[in-house]
Amino acid sequence: MKKVTLLGDSIRMIGYGNAVAEMLGKEGVEVFQPDDNCRFAKYTLRMLFDLKEQIAGSDVIHWNNGLWDVTDLFGDGQFSSTEEYCENMLRIADNLLKITPNVIFATTTPVRNNYPYQTAEDIARLNAAIVPLLKAKNIAINDLYGLIYPVKEEVIRDDDLIHLNEKGIELCSKQVFDSIKKFL
Repeated sequence: MKKVTLLGDSIRMIGYGNAVAEMLGKEGVEVFQPDDNCRFAKYTLRMLFDLKEQIAGSDVIHWNNGLWDVTDLFGDGQFSSTEEYCENMLRIADNLLKITPNVIFATTTPVRNNYPYQTAEDIARLNAAIVPLLKAKNIAINDLYGLIYPVKEEVIRDDDLIHLNEKGIELCSKQVFDSIKKFL
């Protein structure tokens, strides 16, 4: 039986994660994903130690991080500097590549125009910084940002301006599923 691990922040946890797990389950694939929100990159890096037994033996690992890292809650800059984000993401990548060569990074999804703690442009800059570094490590890129950006006002929830609504979950779930299927 093939095994897939899904790692990521709330876009995975309350977004595409359960739908993708269900879709893969119908294909006879075992899916592991933590019950916890993987939050920012350094938190995910730390979680890898605690989750090593559950992730072991994965044929494919799909992961996203970035929303927490780029957030500016106090008006004094993003939570993680771009340099710190990239450094932690590369450490995550190296650890995941020790488990399987089939690692997929999903770009960070945009936020709606009036979200007060970050902008889609901030997120685009963060994605632009990390994607070439991950590609250099032969990590596949699943461009969720590119999928969501043109329709962000329609597929991101009205109540919090950051998380996917049902239509957004459906769009992302299909694309995540398709990106993983290529490796199974």
